[in-house]
This record gives sequence, C-alpha cells and structure tokens, in this order.
Amino acid sequence: MEEKKLKIMVIDDENIVGKRLKPALEKTGDIVETFEDGEKALARFNESPFDIVVTDIRMEKIDGIEILEQINAKSPHTKVIIITGYATVEVAREALSKGAFDFIAKPFKPGDLREIIKRASKELRA
Repeated sequence: MEEKKLKIMVIDDENIVGKRLKPALEKTGDIVETFEDGEKALARFNESPFDIVVTDIRMEKIDGIEILEQINAKSPHTKVIIITGYATVEVAREALSKGAFDFIAKPFKPGDLREIIKRASKELRA
C-alpha cells in the first residue's frame, strides 16, 4: 500500500530555515509549503488544512504558541512541531501542555526533524 503524501507547512520568519527545510522534507515525497509570516500561514491553513505544521516559536506578529492554539482549535488531528532557538524547558513544556506534538531546538539537522515528522505521521495513520 502506498503511503499518502503528507502536507507539511513550515513557518519561520527566517527565510533560510524554510529554504533549507523544504528540499530536505520533500525528499520523502511529501508536499511542503513554507511561510515567513504566521498570519499568511494561518490564512492558507484555513483554505486547506495540513497534516503537520512545523513552526518557530519566536516570530514578529504572531508567535508559535498562538499558531499552535489556532491550528489545534481548527484541526485537532494536525500535528504541530515547535522549532525553538531558545530551547528553554518552560517554553517547550508550555508548547507540549497546549498540545504540540514535539519540539526541536535550533540548530538542528533536517534529518532530526524528519525523524520527528516520521513519528508524527505514524500517529496520523494510526
């Protein structure tokens, strides 16, 4: 049985992050869209939900926790993975307590994120 392609959204206000992650995540055949603006990302999510959302926690207008809360409210099955350059345990705990699937600290290798996405996709298919 062929595995369904995942729709993955990456939100990070540093465009280098999206540029690096998009090709790395597309290698597995998944569909990846990247956003530098949380509001645009949420508008896109409203048009068409994603299976997995990878979002930076610290961004200008709207932060990762707010994105997490809005996505969980709209699409409870979507797995949200938080990226943090400020890997404080408090922030990670807050994200997890609000329903994040997992978090990953910057700097990280795309392969490390792929491992988390693989775990999330197993849960989505369960």
